[in-house]
Amino acid sequence: MTSKIKPTNLRYRNKRIVYLLAVVMTILLGLASRKYSYLLLLFVAQNSGDILWAMMVYFGFRFLLVNKSLYRAVLFSFAFSFGIECSQLYQENWINQIRGTSLGALILGKGFLFVDLIRYTAGIMIAVFLDKVILMLIQRRQ
Repeated sequence: MTSKIKPTNLRYRNKRIVYLLAVVMTILLGLASRKYSYLLLLFVAQNSGDILWAMMVYFGFRFLLVNKSLYRAVLFSFAFSFGIECSQLYQENWINQIRGTSLGALILGKGFLFVDLIRYTAGIMIAVFLDKVILMLIQRRQ
C-alpha cells in the first residue's frame, strides 16, 4: 500500500517545486519590471506589473492546491485578485498606512482601477496557458 502512496506524493512534491519556482520567477520578473520600467516599451511597463502579480497569485494557488483542479485555482485567483482590487475602494487611515509601505503597496495596491481587473484577467489566463504547457511537457517526459 505504501508503494502506491509514494509515487503520488512524489508527483505532488515535484509539482509543488515547479509552482514554487514559478512563483519566485514571477516575483523576480515583477520586481524587475518595476525597477527597469524605463527600459521597457511604455505599454509593457504600464501593464506588466499587474499581469505578473496575477500570474504569481495563480501559481501560488496552484502551489497550495496542487492536488485540486486547475479550475479551482483559477476561481480562487480571480476571487483573490478582484477582491484585493475592490478592497482599494476602502480608504480608511489604518489600511492606507499599510498601503503606504513597500510590501503593503505591492500586495494591496493603492487605488481602485478598472483596468487592473483586465490586467489580472490577462495575467491569470497567461498563467493557465503556461501551466497547461508545462504540465504537458512534464507528462511527456514521464
